Amino acid sequence: MDNTFSTISPIDGSIYVERAYADPHDIQVVIDNARTAQQGWKRVALTERKALCSRAIDRFIAKKAEIAEEICWQMGRPIRFAAGEVTAMEERARTMINLVDRGLAPIKIDKKPGLDRWIQREPVGVVFVIAPWNYPYLTAINAVLPAILAGNSVILKHSAQTPLCAERLYAAFKEGGLPDTVFQYLHLTHNDTETVIKDGRIKYVAFTGSVPGGEMVEKTASGRFIGVGLELGGKDPAYVRDDADLSQAVEATMAGAFFNSGQSCCGIERVYVHELVYDEFVGKAVEWVKALKLGRSDDPETTLGPLVHAGAADFVREQTREAISQGAVAHISPDEFAPDKIGSPYLAPQILTEVNHTMGIMKEENFGPVVGIQKVRSDNEAVELMNESEFGLTAAIFTKDCDRGIELGQQVEAGTFFVNHCDYLDPELAWTGVKKSGHGCSLSVIGYESLTQPKSFYVKTE
Repeated sequence: MDNTFSTISPIDGSIYVERAYADPHDIQVVIDNARTAQQGWKRVALTERKALCSRAIDRFIAKKAEIAEEICWQMGRPIRFAAGEVTAMEERARTMINLVDRGLAPIKIDKKPGLDRWIQREPVGVVFVIAPWNYPYLTAINAVLPAILAGNSVILKHSAQTPLCAERLYAAFKEGGLPDTVFQYLHLTHNDTETVIKDGRIKYVAFTGSVPGGEMVEKTASGRFIGVGLELGGKDPAYVRDDADLSQAVEATMAGAFFNSGQSCCGIERVYVHELVYDEFVGKAVEWVKALKLGRSDDPETTLGPLVHAGAADFVREQTREAISQGAVAHISPDEFAPDKIGSPYLAPQILTEVNHTMGIMKEENFGPVVGIQKVRSDNEAVELMNESEFGLTAAIFTKDCDRGIELGQQVEAGTFFVNHCDYLDPELAWTGVKKSGHGCSLSVIGYESLTQPKSFYVKTE
C-alpha cells in the first residue's frame, strides 16, 4: 500500500507537495514524546513560555513572502491576499499572548479566619489539533498557541491540502527556542487520525472542519471523558435594514460572501434585504461582483481564485443549477468569467434572487462564490429567516440604528453577532458557534478555559 500523498494545486492541477504519512511506530513515538515533554513544559514559568511563543511568531512572520506563495499554490488564494493571513495570524497570536495572564489567573476566594482558598487553572496535557485547509494558519493558531501557552504539549494534524503549514509552524516554534517535542506535527490518514483521538495519552481534541468531520471526532472520543472543541460549518446570514448605508452594506456583505472564493465557515451565504431598499441593494451588489477578476491565484491582478478542487466547484455549480430550476434568478453570466467550465476549479461568482428556504442554496452550506439575496418585509421576518438554519456561527445586521441592531441581535442565534460588519474574528472576543456550527470556544480569555482544568485549593492556616 502506498503510504504517500500528493497535494494537487488548484492553480494548474500540478503536484505541489508530496509527503509520506506517519507510520504506526512514528505516531506512537510522537504521542509518547508529547506526554513526556508536557511534564516539564508545564513547570516552565509563564513569562518564559510567553517569550518563547513571541519569538516563534517573530520567526514565522519573517518568512511572510514565502509562506504567502505556499498558501497561494496549496489552496488557491490569490497571491495579492495570501500574505494577509500571515498578518492576521500574527494579530491573533500576539493577542493570545497578551491575554494569557488573565486567562490563567487564579480566582481568589474571600479569606476567612484561618482559611485560604483559591482556584487555579492547570494544563490538560497533550492537545491534538486538527486544522483545515481554507484558512490554514488562522484556524491552527486558534488552538495551537494558547494550548502551548497554557502549559500543554501539542500535536498538529493539518489537512493533506496544506501540509507545508504544519511544517512551517513547527519550524517557527523550533527556531523560537521551544523545547523539543512540546510542539510536533503528524501527516495522518483518516484512520490514523481516529487512532490518535482514541489514544489515552491525548487529553483534548480541537477540530476545525466540516460537520461530518466533527461528528467523527465526537463519536471517536465518546467515552474517553476528554474535552472536544468543534468549530464546524456555517450558513451565515446578513440582514440589511431599510435605514442601512447601502454602499457600506454592499461592500461588506459581498466581500464576506466572495473573499477566499466563498470558502469560509463564517462567510456570508445568504442576505435578507428590506423590500424598500431591495432593488437598489441588488443592483449595487451585482455591479460589485462583476468587477471581480477570476483567474490564476499567482496572478497579482486576480481577485477571485479557483476553489480548492474541481469537485468542490462542481458541487456549487449543481447547487446553483438546482436553485435556478426551482425559480431562482441568476444575475451573472458565467461567460463573463472565463475559464469557468464543468470539471474545473475555476468557478464564476453568482448572485441569486427570487430565492427562498425551500431551496438548498439557502439552507445547505455551499462553501463557494455564490450568495442568495431574499426580500423581506420586516425586522421580525428577517430574524425568523436568519434563525431558520441548522447552523449558527455568525450573523450580521446593517443599520444606522445601532441600538435597534443590538436589540435584534439578542434574538439571533449565533456565536458572534455583528452590526455593520461581518466575516471577521476579533481575537479578544470568544469564537464559538451554536447548533451544528459546533461547541466549545477558542480565542479571548475564555479560550483558555477548555485548554486547562480548574483545580481548587483549600488551605487551613490555623
